Amino acid sequence: MKLAWQNIIHDRARFSVTVLGVSFAVFLMVFQGSLLVGFLRAASRLIDASDSDIWITARGVQAFEFGTPIEGRVREMAAGVPGVVETSRVCMAFAVYRTPNGKQQVVALVGADRNVGKRFPVPDAPGSAEGMSPDAVLYDVSDRDLIQVTAMPAEVEVNRHRASIEREIEGYGAFLGVPFLFTSYRNASRYMGAGPEEAMFVLLRVDKGYSTSDVLQSLRRRLPGVDVLTRDEFARKSRTYWTIKTGAGGAILTAAVLGFLIGLVVVSQTVYANTMENIEEYATLKALGASQAFVARIVLTQALICGVVGSILGLLAVVPSVGYAKSLIPWIFTPWWLLLVMVMPSLAMCSLASIASVRSALTVEPGRVFRA
Repeated sequence: MKLAWQNIIHDRARFSVTVLGVSFAVFLMVFQGSLLVGFLRAASRLIDASDSDIWITARGVQAFEFGTPIEGRVREMAAGVPGVVETSRVCMAFAVYRTPNGKQQVVALVGADRNVGKRFPVPDAPGSAEGMSPDAVLYDVSDRDLIQVTAMPAEVEVNRHRASIEREIEGYGAFLGVPFLFTSYRNASRYMGAGPEEAMFVLLRVDKGYSTSDVLQSLRRRLPGVDVLTRDEFARKSRTYWTIKTGAGGAILTAAVLGFLIGLVVVSQTVYANTMENIEEYATLKALGASQAFVARIVLTQALICGVVGSILGLLAVVPSVGYAKSLIPWIFTPWWLLLVMVMPSLAMCSLASIASVRSALTVEPGRVFRA
């Protein structure tokens, strides 16, 4: 370890370049990883926020944002299946929102019954703020500039219907480029012009005494014209659609891989150059009887030291950067485990980068020191 450290600090400029390369790679991987994790989380956020065990959708619906109406009798038939103790409805559609100053804005309007879940943003849900009007609408604080409400309550229009903006919420910022508005199912169906019994999604809660899988199979047999999925299945389906079929997630993942490759190239070139500069020292060690494992350990230790220092600097830089980016990209999210997980690829990157250097150090002839 001591010899490896002395070789590193012998040329501090090259050591600094190596550390910066690793830092940049770690920074890019964590930042892109935060985008990917946040994107996946946002793609199924409203599905995960429900307390229901089973979701019923129209046939072929790929994601929550693209629901289509299903007949009202589907809910009635589902409620009659043994094991189903409660049903609720959710709808979502794009609508035209008119701000108090007359400006128009496309919004994603979401309506839900009050029993859909305690975490689901519904004005009349149990535990919600008291004193809100029947026309109450909620919006996420990250969309304040788009909603353009300076004081609440504020009278607005949604699809030419009167509405009242009465409260801000957090954690439900849109990732579609348009803000979400949340209201009761009754209001949303009126704004959308839908029938009172229509629903885009029917949510079911299963009695604890029944198996969810058994109830699921019964529903699929009774309702062959719709898709019947568990909450986790529909959430996974929605995430898969947005990350794979739209290409958005693939682009974010590709950027993270590119960060790893860039760091690998920078580190490998620097470590190799450092090894070749000290090749006479390795020849001396071998002439003195040092084993190949000892020489390889010195080179690998140098690379890992660069990896550890670079990883620490990269993590220290990315945490405040993600915090700032959250003001611009509200759905970006960095879980604590992502910071730990990204350290391992950085150390693996440095280990891979040292392979060519180890080979050069091991193949040097011990007699070279006497010819120098």
